[in-house]
Amino acid sequence: MPMNANEIETLIKAALPDAQVEIRDLAGDGDHYAANVVSESFRGKSRVQQHQLVYEALKGNMGGALHALALQTRAPD
Repeated sequence: MPMNANEIETLIKAALPDAQVEIRDLAGDGDHYAANVVSESFRGKSRVQQHQLVYEALKGNMGGALHALALQTRAPD
């Protein structure tokens, strides 16, 4: 069963409570999303490390309930 945008946002915010999260369903099928995540937790981390934090927050749903996630991450300005 595909994940909905609210589930994705809830998982990310549970792991990164200060995060500003914007989720878009790219194809309208509940399987292909884009996420823009801004969190102080990303400061000083590489892009790969930032993405790893988000993937960890998704608790193994990537590749299963969540098929594709185009991810943009950054620390706040």
